[in-house]
Amino acid sequence: MKRLHIFVVKSFLGPFFMTFFIVVFVLLMQFLWKYVDDLVGKGLDFKVLAEMMFYASFALLPLAFPLAMLLASIMTFGALGENYELVAMKASGISLFRIMRPLIIIAILITGTAFYFSNNILPKTNLKFSTLLYSVKKQRPELVLQEGVFTNEMDGYSIKVGKRDNSTKMLYDLLIYDHTKNKPNESVTVADSGLLRITEDKKYMVLNLFDGVTYQEQKAQNRAKKETYPYQRNSFKEQTIRVKVRDFEFNRRDESIFRNQYRMLTIDQLKQADDSLSLDYYNKVRNYMMQININPSLSRKMFNLTARHDSLKRERNDPKADSIFSFDQYYAGIDKWVQAEIAKTALDKARGNMQQVNMFQGQLYNKKKMLNKYRMERHRKFTLSIAVLIFFFIGAPLGAIIRKGGLGMPVVVSIFLFILYYIVSMSGEKTAREDVWNMFNGMWFSSYIFLPVGVWLTYKAATDSAIMSAETYSKLFARLGLARFFAKKKTDQ
Repeated sequence: MKRLHIFVVKSFLGPFFMTFFIVVFVLLMQFLWKYVDDLVGKGLDFKVLAEMMFYASFALLPLAFPLAMLLASIMTFGALGENYELVAMKASGISLFRIMRPLIIIAILITGTAFYFSNNILPKTNLKFSTLLYSVKKQRPELVLQEGVFTNEMDGYSIKVGKRDNSTKMLYDLLIYDHTKNKPNESVTVADSGLLRITEDKKYMVLNLFDGVTYQEQKAQNRAKKETYPYQRNSFKEQTIRVKVRDFEFNRRDESIFRNQYRMLTIDQLKQADDSLSLDYYNKVRNYMMQININPSLSRKMFNLTARHDSLKRERNDPKADSIFSFDQYYAGIDKWVQAEIAKTALDKARGNMQQVNMFQGQLYNKKKMLNKYRMERHRKFTLSIAVLIFFFIGAPLGAIIRKGGLGMPVVVSIFLFILYYIVSMSGEKTAREDVWNMFNGMWFSSYIFLPVGVWLTYKAATDSAIMSAETYSKLFARLGLARFFAKKKTDQ
């Protein structure tokens, strides 16, 4: 058994590490596709990009662990079944559970590793990544001049290029508006060609212009003649514009601005944040409830009006103690002008309270949504770790049933199951975030569904059930067809 277990472990570790790195690479490409607009044209060093990719890969590992476990387990047991090695083991009297025993231990160790990583390492890498991504987004892009479009990246100037030669970097048919003195379009430069470059220290932008004319508006000598607009025209063979630029240097932002976000906290820190946010939320609810207008002014006003009404009629029957008072009957007995006054006052108070409730509801909704994010993150650290173990008990028996190794059928089945798991998980998280379901039930909804599926598949694989055999279903359909045929024949007779 020791040699058999070593053989099974070796058969599993190879596909696991291979699929793990493949999954991380695929998810990393998805990350690049998502943030490509924030990275292009920033003039970032390769070191900064490599650091960002490194931190991003850590953020993708919680999803990579379950998918790699599912794919590797299907491939391992599918290959054992395809080569009839699994059949030989079972023929020797070894049950499927004994074959899976060393891999169950490995799956438990990987689950513990995934949980430790999610709780202790991932918050630090998320903090580094979020800070770095924020710094990159704040980085000013390099000046990219497009043909026929005005560009305002050069401080104090608005530049339009008619044509650009990408091979020589020469610009042609330039039109430049000078706004350095905060005056609109008083100085305009037209040049035949030019060359734009940024100094090596990225502190200055230099624009060399060739064969052009500068038109500059002059102040009128006689203000009474408002219809005249004198200007000065200067021709040049070569002119240089040098502008000091800001924010071209890459500056790392302070990590403290993201330190208290839910993705940067451990379980203990999330619990502390949950307690403080819950206390603040319920205090807000209590304060808002006390601010709703429930003062007895309406009751006093109704009493005064009805008292005046009763005094005029000289008929007033005060209700006795422990007696039943019918407000409808009493309200119908007073004059209509008193009824209208009471109804108007009540309606005004109700509308005012409704406006307050709507305002408070929006504020409380935002606070509750933020509180739910911290609670969801605490559950997510457990659910993604337990998913590794659940996917092992789905993938291993499924591979033994399918009996197909390699990267063909296992990849298709794994991707389908993982997408289904992701959809169910996102649906449960949405219901938990919107308080449609209980937080625990919403976050563990996917586990509720896939854990019984894993137990059922393990039972079917241990009992050698042919649930994935096409012959089984063809025989079943054939029996159903014959049964219908004989039933129809019997009814005809």
